[in-house]
Amino acid sequence: MDGEVVSERRPGEVSGRLLTLPNVLSIMRLVGVPLFLWAIVAEEDGWALLILMLSGITDYADGKIARTFHMESRFGQLLDPIADRLYILTTLVGLAWRDIIPIWLVAVLILREVTMAGMLLHLRMRGQIGLPVHFVGKAATFNLLYAFPLLLLANRTDWIGDLARPIGWGFAWWGIALYWLAAILYALQARFVLARARLEAG
Repeated sequence: MDGEVVSERRPGEVSGRLLTLPNVLSIMRLVGVPLFLWAIVAEEDGWALLILMLSGITDYADGKIARTFHMESRFGQLLDPIADRLYILTTLVGLAWRDIIPIWLVAVLILREVTMAGMLLHLRMRGQIGLPVHFVGKAATFNLLYAFPLLLLANRTDWIGDLARPIGWGFAWWGIALYWLAAILYALQARFVLARARLEAG
């Protein structure tokens, strides 16, 4: 019966359901966060790499499934970006702890998160609940989630590390650029939302 209800909802309609396959995949990503931290600190690089790869796959799959089968939900819209940010932040901390990535990379991405948090707080103080996820922001997340396992592989001293290093840094640079581009687009969007709210208020 649930499957019939979901299939009959109009595309783009958001439900209040909690237990959907995309939400389960997002929860699995959250469960993987402490597992990744254990693996990276314990230098269990095989497990860390596997967890990072599964994170990237599930991040793509939950959005694809939600859009294709009209399983978008308010809980999923909240949970998915939280899972993305936790994975990115914990991965940054873990890889920096192992000296696999430089501190400046951590600082640049954390500064972006602080900027976004301030922007969202500014919106909420003015009665706005937030902004919809932008395609550029998702593209940035995908690039970073692909970069991290490759940079972990680049820590190897064999041909695999030599091959993974330039590809991983390519994804990382694209991810950084798109992450900040998304922040600029969100800022423009926030300005438009606030201007419209002022006009509607009279």
